[in-house]
Amino acid sequence: MAPNAIIMDFTAYQQLFFDILNSPNPPAPYDNPDYLNYTKLNWSRQQRWLKVGVLNPDLTAAIEKISKPQVWTVITEAWCGDASHTIPFLHRLSELNPLIKVGYQLRDSPPFLIESYLTNGTRSIPKIIITDENNQDLGTWGPRPAECQRLYLQMVKDHVEMSEKKIALQKWYNEDKGESFQLEFLEIINQILQQEV
Repeated sequence: MAPNAIIMDFTAYQQLFFDILNSPNPPAPYDNPDYLNYTKLNWSRQQRWLKVGVLNPDLTAAIEKISKPQVWTVITEAWCGDASHTIPFLHRLSELNPLIKVGYQLRDSPPFLIESYLTNGTRSIPKIIITDENNQDLGTWGPRPAECQRLYLQMVKDHVEMSEKKIALQKWYNEDKGESFQLEFLEIINQILQQEV
C-alpha cells in the first residue's frame, strides 16, 4: 500500500456520508441527484445492518482466534450500494479482535489502490484486502457474494435496465441478510488461520 495513502477509519468513513448529505453544494459526483440519492439510501441501509445484522457465530469464533496483526483495507465509495450491505458486517466483525485494524480508501481518489485489485478487468467495489503487519497480502474479497455476482452478471448479459438491476440486487441482499458474505469471509479467515499455525 502506498505510504501516502489517505486512509479513513470507520468514524471518518461515516463522516464522509454526513458531509456529502449535508453539504449545500456536494462535490462531484454527488452534485448529480442520482448519486446523492444512492448515498442517502446507502446511509440508511448501513445504519439498519449495523443495528439488526446478525453475525455468523463460526466467523466470530474464527476472528477471535486471530493471533497476529492484520490490516483490512476496504476500497469503496459512498454511492456504492453493494458496500452498504457488506461494510456494516465487516465493521462489527473487526471490533471482535484488537489485532485487526481497518482502513477505508475511496476508489476514485489517490492512491487508486483499486488498480492493483481489479475484478475481471473492472474497478468493481467494494474490495476488501487483508494484509499482515508487513503489508503482505493474505486474502481479498469482493465486490459481491458469489451468488449475487452471478445474478448481476446474468442481468448484464440480459441487458436489464439499471433501475431494475438495482431493485433485484437490493432484494437479494435483503433476503440474504449478510449470510453469504460472512460465509465467504469465513473461508478466507480460516485459510489465513491455517497459515498462522
